[in-house]
Amino acid sequence: MKRTKTWLGIFFTCLLTFVLAACNGNSGVVDNEGGDSGEKEGSGDSSEITLWAPFSGPDGPYMKEIVDGYNDSQDEYTVNFQIVPQTEYYKNVDLAINGESNMPDLLVMHGDQIFTYAEKDVLRSLNDLMGEEITEDEYHPNGIEGASVDGEIYGVPLDIHPLLFYWNKDMFKEAGLNPEQPPANREEFIEYAQALTDKDNNQYGYVVPTLWPQEFIFPTIVNQNGGELYKDGEVQFTSDAVVEALEFEKSLIEEYEVSPKDVQQDGEVTLFLQGKSGMHMNGPWMLEQWEESGINYGVAPVPQLGTEQEGVYANSHNFVIPKSGNEEKLDAITNFLSYVGDNALAWAESGQAPASKAVYESEEFQEVNDQSPQVAKQFDYVTFAPDVENWGQATSPLMEAVNEALLGQKDVKEALEEAQQKASQALEE
Repeated sequence: MKRTKTWLGIFFTCLLTFVLAACNGNSGVVDNEGGDSGEKEGSGDSSEITLWAPFSGPDGPYMKEIVDGYNDSQDEYTVNFQIVPQTEYYKNVDLAINGESNMPDLLVMHGDQIFTYAEKDVLRSLNDLMGEEITEDEYHPNGIEGASVDGEIYGVPLDIHPLLFYWNKDMFKEAGLNPEQPPANREEFIEYAQALTDKDNNQYGYVVPTLWPQEFIFPTIVNQNGGELYKDGEVQFTSDAVVEALEFEKSLIEEYEVSPKDVQQDGEVTLFLQGKSGMHMNGPWMLEQWEESGINYGVAPVPQLGTEQEGVYANSHNFVIPKSGNEEKLDAITNFLSYVGDNALAWAESGQAPASKAVYESEEFQEVNDQSPQVAKQFDYVTFAPDVENWGQATSPLMEAVNEALLGQKDVKEALEEAQQKASQALEE
């Protein structure tokens, strides 16, 4: 795979507006001042480890199920699971790193954050832990790649979560389309979108978002165009592949008229839930919302909307160990991670796809739900964010440019040229 790792997470934590409140239960919840309303972090007992995770939405109970299963499966070690609200997660991680709160023994980190924290020299290399209980071969190679920096493994992959394609089966049927057959490429996508669009009834084939989740959609199309957002030490926002990707998205609004104009935050989700948008792209985290809505939907890998190749942008969740951690707890940590690798089917029930081969290659995984196997089908060709420290400072002006171009406030090339200049300056500072 190309050496790029999803650039979203710096944005992911800021723009994920649908994040729910922290889940209840026996797990503690770390507050936004680094305190803890449950068990104490990082106890001195080598048989007890504290795990932090940002799973404050509907995914939290699934991870808690895994942790509880581990604690019940043996009596040698205990994992104290602490949920930190998603929007406050990295603030709390930084407070812990700076010694302003207790550091957990183990924490979940997004793949696009690993490079920055590895460069800060606050993460422990896990190369020496790869042995009998945990091996690289147990995980999809792209999962390991996404958790590595310069050949050093800093995370044990929990999952890989790429963009997904959803469609309304009832709308497909009404439009004369096969409700079991999503589009496979750009030509079919446009054809289907036109068939689904009925502007007199405020119905559209596809609603182009102008904000989130463009952090996943736009780089996916760039990659499918054979392009990269960063190459040879330079930002590539004005390259042909990037310009074409934005022009294509804009053409869905202005040329093909299969999308409404001036879509605001979450407008594309609202219209899909209302049965007014036939096709939609978003992440695996949407499963519970779709299920609760009762819409008759399908899910598949993202079609090839670009001009050159299959491709999809993704992020990941990984278990990382703070460099300042207690070495005497490594046996407990590796024992727990080994268990998770073999017993993460509950994580698939949330709509995600674990990166462990023992899970995603199993028959049980294929039957857990309709979505998770579709997520895993894309593992072979996911790409992640580039290894650039503080990459979010570069992607911020890019997302601003995407927004302005799609809203018709600026010409595509003008917007991307401004973003290129701002991003280059930000990375030089």
